[in-house]
Amino acid sequence: MENVYPSSHPLVAHKLTKLRSKDTEPKKFRELIREISALLTYEATQDIINDPITVATPLMPAPGYQLKEKIGLVPILRSGLGMVEGVWELMPSAEVWHIGLYRDEDTLQPVEYYNKLPIEPTVSICLILDPMLATGGSAVVTIDILKKMGRFKDKVCWRHRRTRRDQRTPLFPP
Repeated sequence: MENVYPSSHPLVAHKLTKLRSKDTEPKKFRELIREISALLTYEATQDIINDPITVATPLMPAPGYQLKEKIGLVPILRSGLGMVEGVWELMPSAEVWHIGLYRDEDTLQPVEYYNKLPIEPTVSICLILDPMLATGGSAVVTIDILKKMGRFKDKVCWRHRRTRRDQRTPLFPP
């Protein structure tokens, strides 16, 4: 699975453990989702490009940076919505689009029921927000939808939290 980069950050591991606990209250669960999402976003965006700029400080102009690439967030409804706030804290200008999928009980395949993607691509990078509660099939279908519709120019980053260790699905099957 060369295209999958699991987080090895100790804070992520710590917070995932708390998240998985049967004793975690709903309010704490939502807080942990937000915090984990921010930590994973930090890792997912390590290679995005900045443009150098000059900013006015109280003393004198100073060099700085701004994001060059526009970012789009694609939460998979409904569970992915809980991850948006954590990402928005780091990138408040990110656009948010929505994809709704459900699992067909007969075929066990994801089925699209809602799609609020823009008609024309407006971002360079899409961050798909999916907690991946089972196999990750919804995220793979979302990636396929984005690719077919030309909704991104450069890359798709998929960030999730794994709740079941026994399930493995390659991000881009051969």
